[in-house]
Amino acid sequence: MKLSLASLASWALVGLSSLASAERMLYSDSLNPCQATNNFSATQFDVVLTPKNNSLSFSVVGVSTIQGNITIDLVVSAYGLQIYATTLDPCELGFTGLCPMNEGQLNLPQSNVPIPASSLANVPGIAYTVPDLDAKVKVYFNSTTTGQSAACVEASLSNGKTVDQKAVAWALAVISGLALVASAITSGLGHSNTAAHVAANALALFGYFQAQAFIGMTAVSLPPVVASWTQNFQWSMGIIRVGFLQDIATWYQRSTGGKPSSVLSSLGTTSVEVQKRSMETVYKLMKRAAYQVHDSILRARSNAAGSNGQDTANTVIVRGIQRVGFRSGIEVTNIFLTGYIFFMIFVVAVVIGVLLFKLFCELLVKMGRMKGEKFLDFRNGWTTVLKGIMFRMVLIGFPQMVVLCFWEFTQNDSTAEMVLAVLTIFAMLSILAWASSKVIRLARRSISMHKNPAYILYSDPVSLNKWGFLYVQFKATAYYFIVPFLIYILAKGLFIALGQGAGTVQAIGLVVIEAVYLITICVLRPYMDKKTNGFNIAITVINFISAVFLLVFTGIFDQPGIVTGVMGVIFFVYNAVFSTVLLLIVLIASIIAVVAKNPDTRYQPMRDDRGSFIKSQSHLNHELDALGATARGESKHGWTGGKGARIEEDEDDSWSGGSSSNERQQQPFHGQQTAYGGPGGARSPPAQSGMPAGQQQMQAPGYPASRSEQTASPYEENRGYRGNGNAAGPSPWQRGAGYE
Repeated sequence: MKLSLASLASWALVGLSSLASAERMLYSDSLNPCQATNNFSATQFDVVLTPKNNSLSFSVVGVSTIQGNITIDLVVSAYGLQIYATTLDPCELGFTGLCPMNEGQLNLPQSNVPIPASSLANVPGIAYTVPDLDAKVKVYFNSTTTGQSAACVEASLSNGKTVDQKAVAWALAVISGLALVASAITSGLGHSNTAAHVAANALALFGYFQAQAFIGMTAVSLPPVVASWTQNFQWSMGIIRVGFLQDIATWYQRSTGGKPSSVLSSLGTTSVEVQKRSMETVYKLMKRAAYQVHDSILRARSNAAGSNGQDTANTVIVRGIQRVGFRSGIEVTNIFLTGYIFFMIFVVAVVIGVLLFKLFCELLVKMGRMKGEKFLDFRNGWTTVLKGIMFRMVLIGFPQMVVLCFWEFTQNDSTAEMVLAVLTIFAMLSILAWASSKVIRLARRSISMHKNPAYILYSDPVSLNKWGFLYVQFKATAYYFIVPFLIYILAKGLFIALGQGAGTVQAIGLVVIEAVYLITICVLRPYMDKKTNGFNIAITVINFISAVFLLVFTGIFDQPGIVTGVMGVIFFVYNAVFSTVLLLIVLIASIIAVVAKNPDTRYQPMRDDRGSFIKSQSHLNHELDALGATARGESKHGWTGGKGARIEEDEDDSWSGGSSSNERQQQPFHGQQTAYGGPGGARSPPAQSGMPAGQQQMQAPGYPASRSEQTASPYEENRGYRGNGNAAGPSPWQRGAGYE
């Protein structure tokens, strides 16, 4: 009996000779029924063909209720195209045990059978080397009496090669992190233009990685190479397997009333059908674990034949997000909590890193190893910088948490996890919505007062450090574009999270969303300069093309299988090339930003003149900065660390005080508004002789004025007088005198 089944498996594997080598091998670790009425079932099927030693290793456990003589139809297909078919007669070939077939239990332990070298010579070398081989063999057992198929079993074939590599995922994560660190260091060194470009490109690169992860999370039929490629980016969604964290997640779920799943723990006794998947190691093969994707479905089967010989399989269907977790070795019920834990670890690690960097800088300064002016802005205002970094973490984790939290609403793993999901996602939505509205209010106030949105957005260091993450990557006139961007991310995340039962709907939704967003950024070109616009438009084009490919993978066009297979390979190739180009661009820019003496020379000044408004608290004593401060109507000591004017405050965020534009209007010179003090003023009046600009009396002699109309006297300014509720408030040059 062993010899007959070994011979049959050998025929199936050698059938790959019509297909177009590391240890060269072909193996299969699942045998799955492929017709409704089946008289053969298997709870375990493992077979490995190793041409190096001309051996076939196999083990089979199953039940057969087929009786009598049969013929066997063998069909081998690759990438949806049938490439080999033959009919075998077990009696002519001498397959003992199959001529005739008898009803009974099949229990074949691990065995090795030699295979003739002449048979192995028919298998082309490419079959052993192409990654994520999309090939399978179907075996039909046909009764010679009725001519009908009594059973059909299907096995996927693998060569152990895959594009799903942990080294690739780690490299992508490290380069993304280094780019963000480089932008922070460059900003601390005072190269604001370079820091803005590096940060913008790094965030765009990270967004592209998350878009690739979204593709893998859809409940769509993915070719094996596509499923494997997108698996490399799941770290960006927090889907990372760490053993003790899985134990913690399982314990937490149980302790809060949840019931953990046991799909992974049952693999030791269950054959897992993987028809379209990345190929795992032989180690997992021998552990009887398998990872297979067919129509984006992984089926974990525990088959047993009933008394009538019918297949009574217990099937667990894992698709979309569950498939991603299954391939990562994470139980389905632990996926949300795993992603949540890693997001929190990311936030805490960044906070600790900032604190350690602050202590390190202070230690070096005290030891005389670093000049006192190095990172002075950061050292003096590190708390504000830390707040801004925390907001940035919320923005970076927004796509991840949108998908995981809304998906958790459909899973309800436990009451506590549902509460975490609700609090987390709505807190993030509230924070980003409020921060976006804050930026829009500041920009509109700046336009009203100075005819330029960049003035207030970039002239206040506190506002820039805290809210700048929402607008520095855009040109000043596109300050509002963070809102369409957040809506774009939210819409995509909702389709991924809530559309797990409808892959076609997900694909159509992503195509529409990507098309609208692509048209929007091509028309508006909202980013800071041509290079950054080109960088982001290229990413959006690739995302749109990927969405179109995803729509094709759904089979909505009823295309031949070969079309889907070839498009899967094309998807992998163009995304791999594009990812490599993006990584090189970001990596080179990051290195130059850190090692170059003056990296700002690589970038042209922004057309929105943001550079002339950005103020450095540590360099205002330099001549050029002093001239810039004079042009803005500020005294030399107008910005004193955290005690300067706070433009971003809700009640005092106007440079002219007051809560309305009418209250902010001043009539200093006999009721005539000037270019200095009116709502549209962008310049300050020159200082009068012997009096600083911040202490000038704006009331003309003999002109009566009430408290609500006149400006504060020098005495009141120096004492920090705020005036009554009807006061117009301080003018821009009064702010420099300490008026609050």
